[in-house]
Amino acid sequence: MSIFELITIYEMERNQPPESINGLLDFYQRKYINSEIDLNEYRKVYYYLYRQGAISSHEYA
Repeated sequence: MSIFELITIYEMERNQPPESINGLLDFYQRKYINSEIDLNEYRKVYYYLYRQGAISSHEYA
């Protein structure tokens, strides 16, 4: 999955664009937790988003 596909899926499911890159990362992590994305695919996009400055809501604790 490319970042563009992820944004399209987000927009289709939520009926709005992502509010931030952090929200996009959280959405993607939920997809992984729900077994909708395999580990290898998850890692690629996760690290891309992380390098772009995304911070997971799980890191705020």
